[in-house]
Amino acid sequence: MDFGRVETSLLDEIDFKLPAEPVLNKKVLKGPAAKQPKIYLGCAKWGRKEWIGKIYPKGTKEANFLDEYVKHYNSIELNATHYQVYGPEAIRKWGEKAKGQPGFRFCPKVSQSISHYSQLTNAGQLTTSFLEGVLAFEQQLGPIFLQVSDRFSPKRKEALFEYLATLPRDLQFFLEVRHPEWFSDEAVRLELLRTLQQLKVGFIITDTAGRRDCAHMELTVPKAFIRFVGNSLHPTDYTRIDDWVNRIHYWLEQGLKELYFFMHMHDEAYSPELSVYLADKIKAVCGVEVMRPQFVAAAEPVKAATKAPAKKPAKAATKQAPKAAAKKATKAVTKKPAKKAAK
Repeated sequence: MDFGRVETSLLDEIDFKLPAEPVLNKKVLKGPAAKQPKIYLGCAKWGRKEWIGKIYPKGTKEANFLDEYVKHYNSIELNATHYQVYGPEAIRKWGEKAKGQPGFRFCPKVSQSISHYSQLTNAGQLTTSFLEGVLAFEQQLGPIFLQVSDRFSPKRKEALFEYLATLPRDLQFFLEVRHPEWFSDEAVRLELLRTLQQLKVGFIITDTAGRRDCAHMELTVPKAFIRFVGNSLHPTDYTRIDDWVNRIHYWLEQGLKELYFFMHMHDEAYSPELSVYLADKIKAVCGVEVMRPQFVAAAEPVKAATKAPAKKPAKAATKQAPKAAAKKATKAVTKKPAKKAAK
């Protein structure tokens, strides 16, 4: 995902800290903590050739990518449905490949013919065709998410609200908005939140470097849908995940029922490594086991430089050295560390 992308050299200058917990979340998360919360971890696509020899066995053909993907993740953010409306037959074929993983969830993205090209008006027949297809997932169907374009501003809020009101209430929908005015105008933001709560539509949280306003932390249903955009294992990716796990832990204690966390990267080759880090952190902090990628025997997960143990300055050595040598050694150990190592 290129949305919110910034130059790598600027990442250390960005404040990635998640916003404080919104007051309105107390109306949504009323506790107690769910006895068996459902946590789903996934990516945006299964067709990644870069994963061959990493989590997919060497020699895996494209036709078998989904067969392998479901062995490592328990959900998929299905972007394929955004670019084409698939009929029930095609959907069932995908579902069959995940039959061996009973808890697997497909989370289809609404077709762009509806979200981008129809202006959300007179989209009834298109929506029916889209839903007829994805409903073939049956028990494997997760939340359906509607992403409107970056140019879709609050000036068209009536069309948005009217369209959302036509969606079937027995399905879980989530909405993603990107135009800055949805977040900067307080009255508009509150009206959007109230409408989503009334319609029981979730509000997608997108955590990306160049658009911190989209990491809003607002919940309109007791479920969370997070689109996390990493930066190819830059040190900040790990500190951001740490922050997220702490927030997830708090939400679970307050009664969050389901969490969908989708890993994006500008270079998707590294998504499995950060997925493993996230799953392990959730288990350690939240006590919830999450399905995680397993690397093939020959593959060694890439690790960030910051995860290597830092060397401590040898104070004793400077005391035993002659005065000149001690002075030189002291300069060496007090030299400002590189930014990556400092993280």
